Amino acid sequence: MCESIDKVGCGSREHVDRRSLLKLAGLSGLGWLTPLATSLARQHERREVDRSRSLIILWLQGAPSQLETFDPHPGTEIAAGSLARPTNRPGILLGDGFEQTAEQMDSLSLVRAITSKEGDHARALYNIKTGFRPDPTLLHPAIGSVICHQTRNHDGAVVDIPRHISILANRSAGRGGYLGEQFDAFKLGDPINPVPDLKPRVGDRQQARRLADLSLVDREFLRRQGFNRDLQGVLGNYNLEAALKMMSSEQVQAFDVSQADRSLREEYGDTPFGRGCLAAVRLIEKGVRCVEVTLNGWDTHVNNHELQAGRIKILDPALATLIRDLKRRDLLDSTMVVCGGEFGRTPWLNSLEGRDHWPSGFAMALAGGGIQGGRVVGETSPQPKRDAKDRTRELKNSHAVEDIHATILGSLGIELTRELDTPIGRPMPICEGKPIQELLD
Repeated sequence: MCESIDKVGCGSREHVDRRSLLKLAGLSGLGWLTPLATSLARQHERREVDRSRSLIILWLQGAPSQLETFDPHPGTEIAAGSLARPTNRPGILLGDGFEQTAEQMDSLSLVRAITSKEGDHARALYNIKTGFRPDPTLLHPAIGSVICHQTRNHDGAVVDIPRHISILANRSAGRGGYLGEQFDAFKLGDPINPVPDLKPRVGDRQQARRLADLSLVDREFLRRQGFNRDLQGVLGNYNLEAALKMMSSEQVQAFDVSQADRSLREEYGDTPFGRGCLAAVRLIEKGVRCVEVTLNGWDTHVNNHELQAGRIKILDPALATLIRDLKRRDLLDSTMVVCGGEFGRTPWLNSLEGRDHWPSGFAMALAGGGIQGGRVVGETSPQPKRDAKDRTRELKNSHAVEDIHATILGSLGIELTRELDTPIGRPMPICEGKPIQELLD
């Protein structure tokens, strides 16, 4: 994957946009623009209040089969015996095994016929997490990094813990890319275990002496490098103040799911993924902007039906309870939930009873944060041709991966036309897609 690409720095600058120019009106002799600028600013503030503020991503790494999850075609040849289940929204089916999620369909919407140009796991994962295809000259930031870079804390609240968190991730955890390492996701394992390294391993006096020595080394290094601002992100003292605040903050208790009621923990499922979803809600309550929870094991090149069913058994209670819990805490309207993988799986079984990679029409589920529930966008063919040269002709109302990103970012109030400068001054768009209006209107 692009993990090996060297970073060129960690700073970024935004281009001055139209709103910024209006804010400068009073300082530039264009005083007659000030009333208009004030009005536009107030309208924007109202829109920010109304829009979602946080994102929970359920990463189904390895690529789930759309035919066994969010786009079943029961009774067809491509189903290969897979069954479907009705939901509480007439006419909308989910794969067999989604007993609990089916009862939350009025809060969920499905996007089918999603397309990607990447059929390799590493490249597709990069694409789905950043909204861009891999570029050998640049490391793009993950969507959670962009959200944290572009948004403020909830209602100005002080957040002492990381605002971008990845639970149960391996090397696929979201990265800050050209925005800098400070926007990397904070990685966490099974929330049943305590967060590591929160307690000093030495006494207060010895730790204070170590911190002073570290600061001295960093200052001397910067002095020799001419106080290059772009080098600060690689120093040992970098973001040390934030780390020390986290170590002493009561907000770290949000990571500890053992403090939740036993009945709630059982509702999510007694699995690392279920506990990760519970932790995600607790973290969002504290002001975290983006939490991604990973469920591995969807790469079913062999024995597809049995392996997919095993993953669904873990996903179903966790996803359904996540929606219910956000509702109970009055957080669903302000928190978007996105569930899906890097691509789908072939509409036919291979010789090992498995399904191979399929970027030409897969599905994801979205809920909350401005998403209208009980809707289905896009349609895949129940009889795709194995030798078709243009797969898009078999799809109806298809959407690219980039459109999923645009839908999420737009709902968070982030300007999709805004550009960011990389540390070398290269302007980069925040997003290349268009919001899926059928989910929002």
